[in-house]
Amino acid sequence: MKETIDRLRSEGLERIKAAESDSDIEAIRVALLGRKGEITALLRGLKDVDPADRPAMGAELNLLKVDLTALLDSRQCVLRGGGSATNMVGDLTLPGVPPTSGGTNHPLLSVLDSICDIFYGMGFTRDDGPEVELDYYNFTALNFPDDHPARDIQDTFYIDPKICLRTQTSPVQVRTMERNEPPLACIFPGRVYRNENADASHSSEFYQIEGLVVDKAVSMADLKDTVDTFVRNFFGAEEPTRFRPHYFPFTEPSVEVDMQCVSCRGKGCGVCGQTGWLEVMGAGMVHPNVFKAAGYPDDVYTGFAFGMGIDRIAMLKYGIGDIRLLYENDLRFLKQFRGVS
Repeated sequence: MKETIDRLRSEGLERIKAAESDSDIEAIRVALLGRKGEITALLRGLKDVDPADRPAMGAELNLLKVDLTALLDSRQCVLRGGGSATNMVGDLTLPGVPPTSGGTNHPLLSVLDSICDIFYGMGFTRDDGPEVELDYYNFTALNFPDDHPARDIQDTFYIDPKICLRTQTSPVQVRTMERNEPPLACIFPGRVYRNENADASHSSEFYQIEGLVVDKAVSMADLKDTVDTFVRNFFGAEEPTRFRPHYFPFTEPSVEVDMQCVSCRGKGCGVCGQTGWLEVMGAGMVHPNVFKAAGYPDDVYTGFAFGMGIDRIAMLKYGIGDIRLLYENDLRFLKQFRGVS
């Protein structure tokens, strides 16, 4: 068999060098490597080789198969004008062929960049914190009582009793205040986790962005002006907003912020549940207990905070009806956003 392998290597090389067209290359490929080719027949005949010689013969045949395949591909490349490492042919000064399709930013990234740019324009800076967070920063420092439902394992992924996957980006507020003296105006985008079953409007992993402003004499009027400026700039119109009383442990007073439905312009439709309004974010004035946890004198400084889901904002802007589409990496869905900002 060794003599046969040497013969096929020599003859194969000569035949490949003499090939003048794609059809010649294909004929040689079929004759040597096809289902009924000579090398394929030798590989099937290894069962009849002496067991002591079988491993060496098998290795020789596989090496021959690899070498001839590479020679066939190289010769075909030369014949098509692509050249080779040792024999370049064709006009290399001709312009390249552009790709038929290109990549695009994920809609979540586009929305995040747009949101951050708006707040940068208002003088905000950006900070970040760990996704694996201490229970202290995720709950205690944010004024969550020990018996608050959000602390339950039904809502939060715990690593151990003192460490969890953060359920919100609010912990970064406290960490930032611990490191910096007022005045502050920061945003904190990032990924968060909730122990929830996935459906059209919920996911166990999603993105939020928090905002924090701290200074002397900061008021609810400053919060409303900031929110209105964001909504007008992001959605590109004089969209009316409204504040509804709500409860968050880390703000007092707390509000839910709605904007007029972009689909029905306030008339009521299926998107807004016939209310004419869409929830945009939660917000409020920073609770004095949060200032105490961060070491700020609450009798000197006031501040406001707000938080929104980037996923929800993307769904509102692009009319996406199912949050799961944002995470399934379906190219048919993602290609819709090529060139969209």
